[in-house]
Amino acid sequence: MPPETAPISTAGPTAGPSTPARPDGSATAPFDLAIVGGGINGCGIARDAAGRGLSVFLCDKGDLAGGTSSASTKLIHGGLRYLEYYEFRLVREALKEREVLLRAAPHIIWPLRFVLPHHRGLRPFWLLRLGLFLYDHLGGRRLLPGTTVLDLHNDPRGASLRDDYVRAFEYSDCWVEDSRLVTVNALDAVEHGAVVRPRTRCVSAERAGGLWRVTLRPADDDGGRPETVHARTLVNAAGPWVTTVLSEAVRANSVERVRLVKGSHIVTRKLYDHDRCYIFQNSDGRIMFAIPYERDFTLIGTTDLDFEGDPTDVAIDEAEVSYLMTEAAEYLRTPIRREDVCWTYAGVRPLYDDGAGQAQQATRDYVLTTDGDGRERPLLLSVFGGKITTYRRLAEAALEKLRPALPFMGPAWTRERALPGGNFPVDGFETLVAQLRWAYPFLESAHARRLARLYGTRARELLGTARSRRDLGRPFGADLYEREVDYLMRREFARTADDVLWRRTKLGLRLSAAEAADLAAWMADNGARMAPPAA
Repeated sequence: MPPETAPISTAGPTAGPSTPARPDGSATAPFDLAIVGGGINGCGIARDAAGRGLSVFLCDKGDLAGGTSSASTKLIHGGLRYLEYYEFRLVREALKEREVLLRAAPHIIWPLRFVLPHHRGLRPFWLLRLGLFLYDHLGGRRLLPGTTVLDLHNDPRGASLRDDYVRAFEYSDCWVEDSRLVTVNALDAVEHGAVVRPRTRCVSAERAGGLWRVTLRPADDDGGRPETVHARTLVNAAGPWVTTVLSEAVRANSVERVRLVKGSHIVTRKLYDHDRCYIFQNSDGRIMFAIPYERDFTLIGTTDLDFEGDPTDVAIDEAEVSYLMTEAAEYLRTPIRREDVCWTYAGVRPLYDDGAGQAQQATRDYVLTTDGDGRERPLLLSVFGGKITTYRRLAEAALEKLRPALPFMGPAWTRERALPGGNFPVDGFETLVAQLRWAYPFLESAHARRLARLYGTRARELLGTARSRRDLGRPFGADLYEREVDYLMRREFARTADDVLWRRTKLGLRLSAAEAADLAAWMADNGARMAPPAA
């Protein structure tokens, strides 16, 4: 018999009798809520709202998580360094959310221990100890172990570091598959009745007859016939494009400003054998992480640089690559060579502009602004700033601000609910893998583990009735098969090879250019037969 896993509920609350009927998706049926932006904040709001019985429409001009939400350092954390800027409320909220999210999605979020070497020329040892004491106790930690002190000269975690470093602190945070967190929120929103439309651009949004009239076009078709949806409220969760949506689509003036901060990362060959993450203090006041990544690699980042220009065009430059390599060499025993770098990525964080002097000092807290009374003048809510760890609380706060216009919405519900695929215990991942291998004995261990990490309990839905490797269909490279790609196109909004290789999975690190081109051709040929996720 297979090992047992105790499931937890994934259902949202039942809509009350005052909840309006769900729309049929036509241009004339008003939605309760239209959302512009398919990043973590937009999808988190869509999920929460749909589970409260509201009718929800969400669009994004690109793929889900196509911008900032797939370019993070991939951590669910309180933000230890934010204590230095007295962001106690933000850190406390983030630390509480860390364990809420770990329970909700233990397939794509898991505990990680962080080693912080003491650099004698920077922050004093006593200050680090004090900060980590606060970090351990501010958020009511229950699931994760607390801080310990390491003797690096007598501990295997010191073997990768230069001899200059004698002591270190080891503390807990969590790792997240960031773009998958966005996708499962969107999937849950759809399963609660939302309409989610990637690659659909909001051309304009104007108030008309007590509603928002939102004009849309396919993102790759400026000459096509526009589509119109109507909504009682409008949420601008466009991330780095939040002010662009305000000025160009809504044509509204706003005194709030967004500060665009570029964060870049490099992925190298595996630099050490243990499963700990290093956090390095840099001499310029920044901090940097070296994180075990995708089994055979190490992720290093990030930079914090003010950014000007179109966020669509953001890319790491050689100066940033050199900076990350140089700063890592201050700690690592073996310096990183340029040929060790396998992949790079960069994103733009849309931080609320609080007037901080340096980019790394700008607040990571979120600010929600509203315009309109929700009656004669339909309500507009805009999201400035935020971080991936606090997206769920941001969604709750956003819906409370919309309540005057939508008084029939149900109560908050997401705190105790699993995300799709996450309905198993926090410590049940190995049991889940064992169950999957029992049910599908033809899967190799690494393949079963990868599927469990990405899809959790939904891996069985993906594999379906397969009884042999042949049933998985055409192989594309690594352990990617037609059946998985088909599932991603039917259920998870994937349309291009990049969607599959860099956002739904990270198999772009393993497929050759020829294999990626083969996948792209297959998806183009088969895209028309894939139905979008059902509302």
